[in-house]
Amino acid sequence: MPETSRREFFKRVATNAAAAELLSAGALELTANPLGMPLGCQTYPVRRMIAKDFPGTIKKLTGAGFQTVELCSPWGYARAGFGDLAKYKGAELKKMLGDLGVTCISSHFDIKELREDLPARIEWAKDLGLTQMMVPSLGGPRNPTMDDVKRAADEYNKIAAQTARAGMQQGLHNEGFELSTVDGKRTYDVLFDLLDPKLVKFQFQVSTISDGYDAADYFNKYPGRFISMHVQGWSAKTRKIVAVGQGTLDWKKIFTAAKTGGIKNYFVEMDLELMRESVPYLRSLQV
Repeated sequence: MPETSRREFFKRVATNAAAAELLSAGALELTANPLGMPLGCQTYPVRRMIAKDFPGTIKKLTGAGFQTVELCSPWGYARAGFGDLAKYKGAELKKMLGDLGVTCISSHFDIKELREDLPARIEWAKDLGLTQMMVPSLGGPRNPTMDDVKRAADEYNKIAAQTARAGMQQGLHNEGFELSTVDGKRTYDVLFDLLDPKLVKFQFQVSTISDGYDAADYFNKYPGRFISMHVQGWSAKTRKIVAVGQGTLDWKKIFTAAKTGGIKNYFVEMDLELMRESVPYLRSLQV
């Protein structure tokens, strides 16, 4: 090979190698998410948009960078804006979401609808391809007795057992009833003792830091008991929800503890603009 050709050959090799390295780095940047999980969002904050244009709303979420979504039941959340989704069979909705570029393995279901029509909800969830059926709250009284808490836990254990037989996981969020106290204890903590760890996992709402519920503390206190979390930024100074990465929360600490807690996925849950603003930080966060 002539010397000039040799020089050109090695020049091209060096250029191609550099380009490949840049492409590789770019690919890593796009997929660099804490815990190696896809960027997820809960769709409740965009419920009014969903009521008007479901496909268009999902396109906005994928355009913002989200790769997986958590839905809300069309029946339990009909008045919130999800009712129109009931016209789709689970398999149809699964295909639609796939065509729009997102996956969906989790959805919220109201405890009342599971109490009244669990077989139908399980069937819809399986057809949709869900592996997780989340309950926002067990719906007990705000000032419960221990008997109230035990009854709620017993009922949910039975619901979770039926769900497990269908090959899916029940998970409990922490809102309302769960943030009450009973006999001088947090109801949420009592439920960890009463709910069967083989049947029930927990989904932590990070914004409950406003009520003193620290995500990292709970993940470390109850290893392996969690499956997912709803992610919100929080400013202790203003006591307001902010984009993830802003405010006063230590996200490296939270996501590191999440490994101990057993977290398998997470869903950002704020208004759309704050969710958009959270994506770059989550892409860059390494734990």
